[in-house]
Amino acid sequence: MRDVAILGIGQTRFGELWDRSFREIGIEAGFEALVDAKLSSTDLGALYLGNMASGSLIDQEMIAPLILDYAGLAGHHLSAVRVEGGGASGALALHEGWLAVASGAHDFVVVGGAEKLTDVPDTEANRIMSGTADHEWEAVFGATLPGLWAMIARRHQHDYGTQREQLAAVAVHAHEMGAKNPNAHFRNRLSIDQVLQANPVADPLGVFDCAPLSDGAAAVVLGPMERARKFTDTPIRLAASQVACDTMALHHRRDLTTLDSTVVAGKRAFAQARRSPQDVRVAEIHDGYTISALVSLEDLGFVEKGRSGPAFASGEFSGSGKVTVNTSGGLKAQGRPFGAVGVAQAVEIVRQLRGQAGDRQVSGAEFGLSQDVGGTGATSVVHLFERVN
Repeated sequence: MRDVAILGIGQTRFGELWDRSFREIGIEAGFEALVDAKLSSTDLGALYLGNMASGSLIDQEMIAPLILDYAGLAGHHLSAVRVEGGGASGALALHEGWLAVASGAHDFVVVGGAEKLTDVPDTEANRIMSGTADHEWEAVFGATLPGLWAMIARRHQHDYGTQREQLAAVAVHAHEMGAKNPNAHFRNRLSIDQVLQANPVADPLGVFDCAPLSDGAAAVVLGPMERARKFTDTPIRLAASQVACDTMALHHRRDLTTLDSTVVAGKRAFAQARRSPQDVRVAEIHDGYTISALVSLEDLGFVEKGRSGPAFASGEFSGSGKVTVNTSGGLKAQGRPFGAVGVAQAVEIVRQLRGQAGDRQVSGAEFGLSQDVGGTGATSVVHLFERVN
């Protein structure tokens, strides 16, 4: 297997992009990544596009060849594949792109992620999102994604004494970072009191504990590491890419507060890269709900089980500790266009490792991690990134 490098990155603004089409945002992110990589479209071998629900949201299937067509690349006859895995769709597309380059099937590929969630009413978007839970045993009985994550939060509170204020600290940190990110859906800061006093969604989660429904797109260009310095002075190696799955329904899990898919994917990724959680300086983790950030930190090995709430509230993951998380603002503030999230996480880590993150820059960042989740943890994807000096 060949070492794989990220050569270029691109991203649109995330938010309510009512004046822009799915095609526009997908093409914008892809071309930006190609320009950043100093590559021509004629160099590409394939496109992998992460997307959760274009058929339900915009009445359009076959979206990977659609993007190629409207980018003017149909005549190149590239391989174009849509990848779906709920909220982890973009991260899974990145995994497929990594496999293609690492195996030698292609030399250069573009990996994109895109979603237009605000083209339908919120009630419809939430119904579509609930399709990433077990429909027969959860959704059909009225269990929504926020409701299921609230069950995880309640159990975490029961087992480990996690406080409501500790959950709120996750949202406060996300919005502090989002305020510094020009691409973020929300650039307003929050206080603990604002989070605690927000309208309830599913106890103990309120409005500000939940990431928004967003539109947006992101893209990266991958190529073989041995050729990376022809295109960039700061090559970023995709040191590991791992996927693991678990049961769809929560009631089948061995432990309601543990995402076994994240535990396994994380362990495999660190073994693949011959690294450990102690090597990570910056991480983009799944914070679609404040509780998901806390359990993810535990399941990735950054903190022992049950201690993530106090650790986060004390600032251990927001700048005062060894690992800084979600410098983009995370899903909570940067936004949650499902198919784009996993690719946007990679874009932020690359910015950090290149030293191009501006006011969000983490000093000494040379090794990073991204972790994204589909549903309530039925799928987890973990990537590790390394700056090669």
